[in-house]
Amino acid sequence: MRILHLTPGTGTFHCGSCLRDHALIKALRVRKHDALMAPLYLPLVTDREFGAQELPVQIGGISLYLQQKFTWFHKLPKFVHTWLNKPDHLRQAAKRMGMTRAKKLGEMTLGSLLGAEGRQWGEWKKLLTWIRNEGKFDVVSLSNSLLTGLAPAIEKELGIPVVCSLQGEDSFLDTLPDPYREQCWEAMKRNARSVRRFIAPSEFYANHMRQRLDVAECQIKILFNGIDATSFTTASPDPNWPTIGYFARMIQGKGLTTLIDAYIALVKRGSVPRLKLLIGGAATSTDEKYIIEQKTKLKAAGCDSRVEWRPNLDFKDKVHFFRDLTVFSVPATYGEAFGLYVIEAIASGVPVVEPRHGAFPELIEATGGGILCEPDDVGSLADALEGLLLDGGRCDQLIKTGIANVRTRFSSSRMAEDFEGILCETLA
Repeated sequence: MRILHLTPGTGTFHCGSCLRDHALIKALRVRKHDALMAPLYLPLVTDREFGAQELPVQIGGISLYLQQKFTWFHKLPKFVHTWLNKPDHLRQAAKRMGMTRAKKLGEMTLGSLLGAEGRQWGEWKKLLTWIRNEGKFDVVSLSNSLLTGLAPAIEKELGIPVVCSLQGEDSFLDTLPDPYREQCWEAMKRNARSVRRFIAPSEFYANHMRQRLDVAECQIKILFNGIDATSFTTASPDPNWPTIGYFARMIQGKGLTTLIDAYIALVKRGSVPRLKLLIGGAATSTDEKYIIEQKTKLKAAGCDSRVEWRPNLDFKDKVHFFRDLTVFSVPATYGEAFGLYVIEAIASGVPVVEPRHGAFPELIEATGGGILCEPDDVGSLADALEGLLLDGGRCDQLIKTGIANVRTRFSSSRMAEDFEGILCETLA
């Protein structure tokens, strides 16, 4: 089967969606499919070099921004667009993302979702031409529903069926200012009519987006995200320095405030001597103020000396990050669609504590690699972490069960096999 997968790049940091997409495409190739992954907006940041079939950015974020401002921009000579789409130029633009105002972000998002009716269409048409020139694809796969502005044209003009993964878009759209939030959701509902299948990473998110997009139950299939579990080594933390780990975007929405407050509470209890906190993950210029506030709070509580911050690690360093952990938690404040970091931690032999909402209950039940606490509850999180840190036998059992289940139910090969089944059913 010839598959084209379109995925937005981040340019400078890892994201769960990019890692999931990369693992999926690699596993589909192992299954003998002709699968291409085409980055949009910014260069991809993945777990390792992508290989000989990596494609350059097809439609750059700078060009789309200028097209939104000037509808004649797409008519400029090709060398102008080539220069703007150079990886170094796009990465520099990514570092300045903090300068984007909420209004501009709303305009850009809506412009993309409007498809042929939006100001960006002069640039997006180039992508359709590129797809047509690449030869016939059996299916076009969209990494997330923010790309569905392309779906009507791909289906009608190119005659190619479209499938679309769902990867937590609601948490982004719901932060847009009015009137863009409502307009974007309405545009996505219209675009959904041109999508043959949506693929949700959890039952929770399938039910949630079925209502938000107003689609039939049969139009959404559930497919757990997968990873290459063999890339992660089993943790071997120093028993003299028990360590709580966090690895996600360094923002309040991922629950970092809750975790830091729980850590401070545990230090004050004194039940776990020499307790450390290790914080890793993506940090952009827009996150600096928040991170400084958290560091100041830790210092005021006298807890900063055993807290380490490790932003923007590459994949190799991330693997080493998990090796030092005793327990792990990313207590997100919203209903997470999946949470790839949970699977990565469990694959590394680290038991997890997650809030009882979103996809987390499904992941804990399916892996058996962790326990649940109450959402947005510092005391409940502190109690759960303390319980695991003081019960080595229970941790060992969670580690053993979790590793086995991740390797069987959350492998990239299992994900590709199930994805292939959904495509075959859709095309039939």
